[in-house]
Amino acid sequence: MTTIKIVGVPEHFNLPWKLCLENDEFEAENIDLQWTDIPEGTGKMCQMLRDKETDIAVILTEGIVKDIIAGNPSKIVQVYVQSPLIWGIHVAANSKYQKLSDLENKKVAISRLGSGSQLMAYVNANNQGWKTSNLTFEIVNTIDGAVESLTNGSSDYFMWERFMTKPLVDKGIFRKIADCPTPWPCFVIAVREEILEKHPKIIDKILEIINTTTSEFKEIPSIDKTLSSRYNLKIKDIEEWLTLTEWSQDQLSEKVLNKVQNQLFELSIIDKKVTFETIVR
Repeated sequence: MTTIKIVGVPEHFNLPWKLCLENDEFEAENIDLQWTDIPEGTGKMCQMLRDKETDIAVILTEGIVKDIIAGNPSKIVQVYVQSPLIWGIHVAANSKYQKLSDLENKKVAISRLGSGSQLMAYVNANNQGWKTSNLTFEIVNTIDGAVESLTNGSSDYFMWERFMTKPLVDKGIFRKIADCPTPWPCFVIAVREEILEKHPKIIDKILEIINTTTSEFKEIPSIDKTLSSRYNLKIKDIEEWLTLTEWSQDQLSEKVLNKVQNQLFELSIIDKKVTFETIVR
């Protein structure tokens, strides 16, 4: 039995992994795949890859591309979710801010430096024609930290996946002002280079198992009810999310990678662009 450690966010996107684990599908192939939920998100997972605390991360595309360019010894082995991530832009329910333009030069709550919540704040500011150099941040670690920060006024707005944040909107804790979709596929699977060299066949087998599940995921009987109960989301929200979400079984293309690198470079999030082979297996 080969032990492989994997991390991802505790969100509905990753239910296919949980189902494969519960059905002992990796174990049947002599793989002890050990999953850990990381609520802090992409910045934390990048650090875990660097520190050898995990072997695989199911991670936001822009975050891992940025970190590989900055020296993270990992490679993207495939796209996991092809569709964009829809980031909701949220304020506290009683906030004086009513529209997106009100948030220019206001403080952004982010999970940590290098996280998707920080990178997408730059993308959103750029989309709005705001000066990105004026962005200021408050590190809140998790969604609970963001609730506290927006409620006590130490930050002004918070960007997080729209559907996972919807219960906070429904409860009157947050108010959603706008959406900001990623301009690229949202999640990829990244593996430490050391593991790729040591266990290439095991990594291929893990991908084969998860790809079989994601390709049939929407056809699983009552999958909407399962998602709703596990992630505390309303059925109608899950149904909408399922229509918008497409998993992938393919590798990241050079064209898409160039788009990601060009945008990150334009926003001064990365200071150089690298070859396709540097980032993708």
